[in-house]
Amino acid sequence: MEKTIEDPPTSAVLLDHCHFSQVIFNSVEKFYIPGGDVTCRYTFTQNFIPRQKDWIGIFRVGWKTVREYYTFMWVTLPIDLNNKSAKQQEVQFKAYYLPKDDEYYQFCYVDQDGVVRGASIPFQFRPENEEDILVVTTQGEVEEIEQHNKELCKENQELKDSCVSLQKQNSDMQAELQKKQEELETLQSINKKLELKVKEQKDYWETELLQLKEQNQKMSSENEKMGIRVDQLQAQLSTQEKEMEKLVQGDQDKTEQLEHLKKENGHLFLSLTEQRKDQKKLEQTVEEMKQNETTAMKKQQELMDENFDLSRRLSEKKMIYNVLQREKERLEGENDLLKRENSRLLSYMGLDFNSLPYQVPTSDEGGAGQNPGLVYGNPYSALHQEMPYLQSR
Repeated sequence: MEKTIEDPPTSAVLLDHCHFSQVIFNSVEKFYIPGGDVTCRYTFTQNFIPRQKDWIGIFRVGWKTVREYYTFMWVTLPIDLNNKSAKQQEVQFKAYYLPKDDEYYQFCYVDQDGVVRGASIPFQFRPENEEDILVVTTQGEVEEIEQHNKELCKENQELKDSCVSLQKQNSDMQAELQKKQEELETLQSINKKLELKVKEQKDYWETELLQLKEQNQKMSSENEKMGIRVDQLQAQLSTQEKEMEKLVQGDQDKTEQLEHLKKENGHLFLSLTEQRKDQKKLEQTVEEMKQNETTAMKKQQELMDENFDLSRRLSEKKMIYNVLQREKERLEGENDLLKRENSRLLSYMGLDFNSLPYQVPTSDEGGAGQNPGLVYGNPYSALHQEMPYLQSR
């Protein structure tokens, strides 16, 4: 037995001391269908005044004291008791707290002193049986049903036309999707080629740069050696000049040797000048290599930017493709759901599909043996609720 957090006020008052006529319960059914909420309607009599802790409980028939309630709801006090509408009140019992057996129960109004002020007729919680309902159909209702059937056929035709339009849209989307897929494959191919080209260009520039660095190191080494050789020649020249002065002063026969040494000295100066020119050329070559390296780095950066742009475009195309694919799946799911709804409505109306004025083409897209169905909701799905019926009590 389910209870709320706060228990209602009860007492051990016996039935003989209760006043069952001060609160009257209205529109109490003989039975209520399990699984649904139950609305309890009641009316205050003229001399009865409700209070803050009054409550309405559901009791199993045969109860002795108000402590034997199954579940209860607090009473809402009306703002103005003198108003006629305030006399009519109601509370709603949620299905979760209602009994699950088929015993007889009744509503009881209990005041805050634990005294019963009103009780309803007994009722049960059980499903509705076919013998409890007697359906009476008049000629006018038959004509109304036929008119509804005609309207349903007309609506079915409109839904059929809408289905054809949706199929055309689906075909257009398929074509667009195929086009996007081909464009995506083209972009992927271009991207792979560019990546391969960038890799080859990068390897080429790295190899050439390594060769230039090795050549530069080799030239620097030779330049150092030539500098050492020049210093040695200059030292040797200085020594020879001193010896030549001594030879001029001491021996005239050494004149030819002196001239020869002068010529050799001139050749050495000439060689030194040429080496300096070669050194300048090497420095210019190194500068050009640096400029080529800078150009290669710029070219590599441009290729990387182009590759990044292509990757971004490829991602955008993939996103468009995924959106189109999800939209297609949603439309197919919606179409299948509407078809099943149409089939359910036809079955519920008791109509034979082959007896309709026209035939709705079947579709194998939802699986073999699937019945055709309306594509959208049927506004006449509640037709059976409008037919009069009598409940056997």
